Amino acid sequence: MNKAITEKFELWLKNASGDADLLKELKKIDKAWKEANKNNDREAAGKIESDLEDRFYCELEFGTGGLRGIIGAGTNRINHYIVARATQGLADFVKTRASGNASVAIAFDSRHKSSYFAKVASRVLAANNIKCHVYKDIMPTPMLSFAVRKLKCSAGIVITASHNPSPYNGYKVYGSDGCQLNLSDTEVIVNRINKLDLFNDVVLADFDEAYDKGLITSIDNDVVSDYFDNVKKQAIHRNICGGSGLKVVYTPLNGAGLKPVCRILKETGITDVTIVKEQENPDGSFPTCPYPNPEFKEALKLGLDLAKREGADLLLATDPDCDRVGVAVRNRMGDYELFSGNEVGALLLEYICRERRELDNMPLNPVAVKTIVTTAIAKKIAKKYGVQLFDVLTGFKFIGEIAGNLEKHGEQERFIFGFEESIGYLPGSYVRDKDAVCAVMLICEMAAFYRREGKTLIDARRRMYEDYGYYYHDTQNIQFAGQAGVSQMKSIMDKLRRSCPKQVNGVEVVGFSDYSEMIIKDLKNPKSTPKKTGLPKSNVIKLDLADGSVIIIRPSGTEPKLKVYYTCIGETSEKSAKLQKQIMSDFSALIGI
Repeated sequence: MNKAITEKFELWLKNASGDADLLKELKKIDKAWKEANKNNDREAAGKIESDLEDRFYCELEFGTGGLRGIIGAGTNRINHYIVARATQGLADFVKTRASGNASVAIAFDSRHKSSYFAKVASRVLAANNIKCHVYKDIMPTPMLSFAVRKLKCSAGIVITASHNPSPYNGYKVYGSDGCQLNLSDTEVIVNRINKLDLFNDVVLADFDEAYDKGLITSIDNDVVSDYFDNVKKQAIHRNICGGSGLKVVYTPLNGAGLKPVCRILKETGITDVTIVKEQENPDGSFPTCPYPNPEFKEALKLGLDLAKREGADLLLATDPDCDRVGVAVRNRMGDYELFSGNEVGALLLEYICRERRELDNMPLNPVAVKTIVTTAIAKKIAKKYGVQLFDVLTGFKFIGEIAGNLEKHGEQERFIFGFEESIGYLPGSYVRDKDAVCAVMLICEMAAFYRREGKTLIDARRRMYEDYGYYYHDTQNIQFAGQAGVSQMKSIMDKLRRSCPKQVNGVEVVGFSDYSEMIIKDLKNPKSTPKKTGLPKSNVIKLDLADGSVIIIRPSGTEPKLKVYYTCIGETSEKSAKLQKQIMSDFSALIGI
């Protein structure tokens, strides 16, 4: 085995005694490795060495959203020591920014060790004389964003891996504005973290002593109630759901959504709600749904089966930290059609714009925000209703920043909606992250509104495409693993930058945008000066085709995979879908995936 890997493993064996689960795991690996070598079992030894290499070949990267990785021992895993060191780096940062009364809010979801990691973080902060406000029970991520601002905290932490598979957990950091950390602050914190030794430079307070001293406190119910009051203020037609007869099946996918989603549905008049029993209670193993991502039909199988039995109008599913919501709608044949994030977001945008104009309560110079990989149909909707639409980099933090900047100028009411294709939505600036609780409320309200007109959301979607064009979007997720996978992803991106395809599916590539260089090239006029993207650097490449199709490729910031986003426009939905499949097939062959 590589000597450096061996030394790191032995260092952890010697020092990682702060978490009994972690030490047990390390000793089990050590025993198996020694037995394999003793028995000259090269196959078993090779598997253990490969596992250790993956655990220790690099440090788990603290990106723009924080940390996310497989739970376990090692520098390339999320565990007691990685969380503690990250929190120490955050504490050092907070102390330089706060004027004597630093505080941090903490929330956690249903994943394995989430409550434990929240406790570790609070102990580190308390040891640094920073007050911690911790939710008593699992809570959605947007409620952390709300608490940061409500309690006037210096920062916030939420322990979650969102929709990642069950072996994962994560650690997201928020600034005092309730938004995920901006790029410059992230860089400062990462530099501080990298200077800290995992085992020698972090101190943890005794939890009970810190609680008795008031350095660790529980977030009270007033904050929770205030959050729900703010959610309900985002309704357009506040009394339309009551008596609508809307029938809903809901699954929290064993995550944090059960109580808050059921509460908002009840308080807004949706009373016919059936819960998917197998996915009702919090469970970090996600036993019926190992990959709890409500974007994908596979995750919704139990919900779809129950919806069909119940004859529900809608199936709603929230991910484990309840910031994203998937939607399926019953059609006239009794089957269910899964709506994409692009479709739900565009429908909500149009509903909000049209009805606020109709009610004469649209703010002056309204603003909506979407990410660069999100549907271009939003541009046509925004233009129709006189809304200024911003395009930002992938990641809801950039949408939250727009809302925050408006608030700094006393113009927060201008922000009417933000959304991303990965089923994240935010109507209003009461929080600074996507909010599935509020999205559930508005989706049901929108469905009740169209129901009153004798229409379903499927009818509304059809009309939207007839009005603005038949846009078809799909995302290709290419999985990679380990150190070799990281190199392969980099090789693909480098190849595209060196040699942009001249054609895809026989259609000329007319535009090339490299967001890492912040430039847009007009390939029809190769001698022209490249334009600026106007956005921060990001490892993203965009190809514009002569027929209006768009291909965007980027490495995921949360999982070991490449994401390729396709947008195609056709004369009908069927034709645009067929074109997308042709383009995806040809582009995949061009880049060798």
